[in-house]
Amino acid sequence: MTRWVLSHRLPVVLVWVVLTLAGGALSSSTISKLSFESRLPDKPSQAANDALARKFSQTGGKNAPLLLVVTVPDGATVDSADVRTQWSDLIAKVTPQGGRSVSYAGPGGEALVSADKRTTVALVYPPAERSSVPYAQSLPGIKAEVEQVRIAGVPVELTGQPVLSGRDSGAQRSPILETLVGALGALVVLGLVFASGLAIVPLLMALVAIPTTFLLVRGITGLTDVSFIVQYLVALIGLGIAIDYALLIVTRWREERQKPGSDGPDPQARREAVVRAVASAGRAVALSGATVAISLAALVVLPVPFLRSVGYAGLLIPLVSVAIAITLLPVMLYAWGDKLDRPRRAHRPDSKLWSRIAGVTTRRPVLCAVLSGAVLLGLAAPVLALRLGQPATVTLAQGGRPAAAYQRIVEAGFGEGIARPLEVIVDQSGGEAMHTALAGLEGVAGSVAPADWARGGQRIVDVWTKADPSSSAGRSTVTKVMDVAKDTPGALAGGGPATDVDFIDAVYGSLGLILLFVALLTFVVLARTLRSVVLPVKALILNALSTCAAYGVVVLVWQKGYGSEALFNTPAIGAVTIWIPMAVFAFLFGLSMDYEVFILHRIRETHLELSAEGEHDTVVPSVVTGISRTGRLVTSAAFVLFLAFVALASIPITDVKVFATALAAGIIIDATVVRGLLTPALVTLLGRSNWWFPRSLGRLLVTTPGRAPGPRTRPADDAVGQEGRAV
Repeated sequence: MTRWVLSHRLPVVLVWVVLTLAGGALSSSTISKLSFESRLPDKPSQAANDALARKFSQTGGKNAPLLLVVTVPDGATVDSADVRTQWSDLIAKVTPQGGRSVSYAGPGGEALVSADKRTTVALVYPPAERSSVPYAQSLPGIKAEVEQVRIAGVPVELTGQPVLSGRDSGAQRSPILETLVGALGALVVLGLVFASGLAIVPLLMALVAIPTTFLLVRGITGLTDVSFIVQYLVALIGLGIAIDYALLIVTRWREERQKPGSDGPDPQARREAVVRAVASAGRAVALSGATVAISLAALVVLPVPFLRSVGYAGLLIPLVSVAIAITLLPVMLYAWGDKLDRPRRAHRPDSKLWSRIAGVTTRRPVLCAVLSGAVLLGLAAPVLALRLGQPATVTLAQGGRPAAAYQRIVEAGFGEGIARPLEVIVDQSGGEAMHTALAGLEGVAGSVAPADWARGGQRIVDVWTKADPSSSAGRSTVTKVMDVAKDTPGALAGGGPATDVDFIDAVYGSLGLILLFVALLTFVVLARTLRSVVLPVKALILNALSTCAAYGVVVLVWQKGYGSEALFNTPAIGAVTIWIPMAVFAFLFGLSMDYEVFILHRIRETHLELSAEGEHDTVVPSVVTGISRTGRLVTSAAFVLFLAFVALASIPITDVKVFATALAAGIIIDATVVRGLLTPALVTLLGRSNWWFPRSLGRLLVTTPGRAPGPRTRPADDAVGQEGRAV
C-alpha cells in the first residue's frame, strides 16, 4: 500500500489539500450547526419537557427558573397589602411575553412564604433559547428591572441556578485559541524529541486532520444532532492523536534511515525506508485507531443522542488520523524527510533513562508492582464516593449577591431543591389533587400549582425537595415524585431532576453489557495481535485501574474541591456531571491501550529474536529492551496528549473542564505509573506464561488461508520486519 501511495504522490496530496481547505472554509458554519440539545428518547421526563416546550413556549422543563427573593425588615411581614401589591407588580413586570411565573401574591403560590412571614420567593420562567445560555435574551432586562425596585425599603435580589452557574450571559467561543496553545506546547515537546526540523511534521499532519474531521462532522450534522462539545474534542483531542500517530511513524522512519544501506540519497533507499517504517509502525498506528474505535463504540450504542454524537465524532478523530498517517505522512517523509532532518544526528533507539528504570523494575519486580499498585489503588479509592448529577446549587453559591440571596432562601426554610424544581404535567381536572399529593411526600419542601399554568387541558405543578436533587436524599425524593406521576393517568414528571434520573438510567442501565462488549472485542484484537491470552487480560485489568484512578482524581479535585480553586479558579461542584464518567471511559480506555500495545509489541519482538537465537531466559532482556526503546516515545506521546487536554481544560465550560481533567490525569498516570512501572514489573513476574496461547484459540483467532495458526518462532526476512510482524 505504501509503495502505491509513493507512486501516486500528487493525487494523494491533492486529495488531502482539498479536504483540508474545504474543512477549514466550512468550519465556522459547521460549528453553527452544532446542537445544545440533550434529549432522552422514550423517557417520561423527555416527554414531559417536550410537552412543556410545545404548550408553554420553551418555558421551564429542563431549564431551571430564575428566583426573586426579598426579606422585609424586622417588624414587617409580606402579608401587608403594600408589600403584596408591590411584589405582584414587580413579578408581572419581570415576566417576559410568553413566560410564566408564580408568587405568593397569586393563587397557588402559598408555599412561597417563609414561616416567619418575612421572606418570599418568586419563580420566573422566561422563554428559553436553544443554546448554552437559554435566558440570554430576557435576563438583562429582568436584572435592570429588579435593581430599580425597593420593597418595604429593602432591595430585591435575583438568583437561581442559571445566575449562580455563570450561564446567564456570554456566548461560547470557538476552540481556536486553545488549539494554538496546545499546538505550541506540542511543538516544544516535538522539538526536544527530534531536535531537528522533523518536529514540524506531526504538527502538519494535525493541521490536515482537524479541518478534515470537521468536514466529516458537518456531514453527520445533516443526519442527526451533534453536540456543541464535539468542536472542542475534534480540535484538541484530534490535535493530540494526530501528533501521536505521526510521532510513532516518524520515529520509526528515522531508525530505518540510519540502518546500513538505507541512509544514502538514492531514491530507492529513501523509498524502502519509508515502506519499512509504515509497514511496521503503520500497523501499530492502525491497531491503535482500531482500539480507540472499539472503546468509543460504548458511546455509539447508548440510547442518548448527545453521547452518540460524541461517539461518532470520537470515531472520526482516530480514523482520519490513521488515514493521514499511512498516506500523506509517507509522501511527506519521502519528499521532505531528509531535508527537514537537520541538523542530522545519530539516533539512539535505546533511552538510558528508561533502560535504568527497566533495570530497576526487573530486578525488584515485586516491590515495584506493590508500590505502583498501591499508588493506583490510592488514587482510585475516592471513586467510591463518586456522586453523579448536576452540580449542587449550594456549591455554586460561592460569593456575591446572588449567592447570598440563595443562602438566605435556604436558611428561610424553602429547601435547597427550590433552585431546580420538578415540573409535573397533569390533566387540568387533577391539578389540585396532584398538588396535594406531592406536597405531602416525605422530603418535599414545597409545591405550587398556579391556576394560570394551564393550557390545552393540562396543568403544571412545580414541586421541589428539601435536600439538593443531586444528593442521595434529594434523588430519593425525586424518585418518589416520579413514581406518583407514573401512577397517575395522564401525568408526566419533567424538569432537571427528573431528567437526571432518566439520564443515569439511560447511560448506566446497560453498563455491564457495554463494558463486557468492549472488553471482549478488545481482548480478541489484542490476543490476535500479541499471540497471548495473559497479556490482553493484564492490559484490560490495568486499563480499568488507570481509568478508576482518573475518576478518583476528578472526585478529589471537582467533587471534593481539593485543587479546583487553585487549578481552575472554579469552586468545587459537589457532583460529577452524569455523562462525564462514560465519556472518559470511552476515550481513555482506547488512548491508554495504545501505549500498552506500543510497549508489548516491542517486548514481543525482542522475545522472538532471543528465542530464535536459542536463548531460554528471554523475559528480563525482552522487558528491558522493550521499555528502553518505547519509554521515551510513550512519555513524549502522552505528554503531547496531556498538553492537548490541559488546553481543553481552559475552555470556559465547567463540564468540559471536568472531562479534560479526567483525561489529562488518566493519560499521565497511565504513561508513567502503569506503563512505565507496573506493566514491566508484572511482565517480569509472569515470566514465560506471558506468551501462553492455546492452540485451539490460535486456530480460532489467527488462522488465515495458507498459514498455520500460532506465532512464528523465527524472524522472517520479509520487508515488514520484526516490529510489523509482532504488531
